[in-house]
Amino acid sequence: MKGGETKAQSKSTDERLKTRGKKAGKKAAKDPNKPKRPPSAFFVFLEGFRKEFNLANPDNKSVGAVGKAAGAKWKSMTDEDKAPYVAKAETKKTEYTKTMQKYNMKLANGTSTAGDDDSDKSKSEVNDEAEGGSEEEEDDD
Repeated sequence: MKGGETKAQSKSTDERLKTRGKKAGKKAAKDPNKPKRPPSAFFVFLEGFRKEFNLANPDNKSVGAVGKAAGAKWKSMTDEDKAPYVAKAETKKTEYTKTMQKYNMKLANGTSTAGDDDSDKSKSEVNDEAEGGSEEEEDDD
């Protein structure tokens, strides 16, 4: 055996894989209600550039080509050209910090973020589901 290990000291490959899975399972679950991080100035630029590039090159199917072209253009731009994108990124960053403060306050107060009023469903949709169906189903009888 390598390194002077005895059979009792060495672990089989199966045992190592089992312990890896257990270690990875200890990771905390991500909260789906947590606000997404704001985009950088480059990604704000990329949103508009992607549309322009696809209009100019309709036959292009490669995502990598768009990224390379955007990166080359971003590097060639001056700070003055980048300024509007940097400003938009800063405003998105300030909005993000505000929403993160609200989110952290909700967590600190111990309120559940799963059933907050900020959900995608309106109160009427939630009430309709609780009653067991919509009015259209009742009219079919």
